[in-house]
Amino acid sequence: MSKPEQVLSCSALNKSYNQGPSHVEVLKSIDFQLYAGERVAIVGASGSGKSTLLNLLGGLDTPTAGGVVLAGQPLSDLSDNERGRLRNRHMGFVYQFHHLLPEFSAQENVEIPMRIAKLPNSEYTQRAKALLTQVGLDHRCDHKPSELSGGERQRVAIARALAMQPACVLMDEPTGNLDSDNAEAVQALMLSLSREHHIAFVVVTHDMTLANRMDHVYLLEKGHLRAHSHG
Repeated sequence: MSKPEQVLSCSALNKSYNQGPSHVEVLKSIDFQLYAGERVAIVGASGSGKSTLLNLLGGLDTPTAGGVVLAGQPLSDLSDNERGRLRNRHMGFVYQFHHLLPEFSAQENVEIPMRIAKLPNSEYTQRAKALLTQVGLDHRCDHKPSELSGGERQRVAIARALAMQPACVLMDEPTGNLDSDNAEAVQALMLSLSREHHIAFVVVTHDMTLANRMDHVYLLEKGHLRAHSHG
């Protein structure tokens, strides 16, 4: 059986900051590989650098040393515009706060990555409607974020993250702002979409219930990333 395709990786990744006279090393020599369809949770105490690591993996921040490879392309070799195009094509993002544009409807929010990629109008309209149907919101296509519940807004954000049929989706505390029922619904949705579309997920979370539903759990502690046993 052939090994699944590697969609995202980093090697010897470091991130440090100067805070006044202090030199703070947030991440130290991190190696990480993510394969097609794989679901990974990253856990750790507040302030351990989980969001920093996610931003580096997503090309939203630049490492002090080391590099990130997305879909076979080293991000450090690309211009900002090239990196943005690669990200839009191969990666989706979901955050604790949905970051939907308030003046746009649910459907228009889902269409945004496809409009950026200049897909044909008929294709992005059809795909946005299909994705909203998949996340159970076909009856809310024309509603603006202010007219949706927290759980519904997060489901729109997930639909938007899947719009370009990415190889992987990065999620930063995706259920952190939801009550337990909505958190459970969003978790179940993520898992079913991952299976159906064979999308890899990297989820930063404090929620060990969610973490333990992933294929692998990693602990970020004192700047180092290591495998963490389930349970």
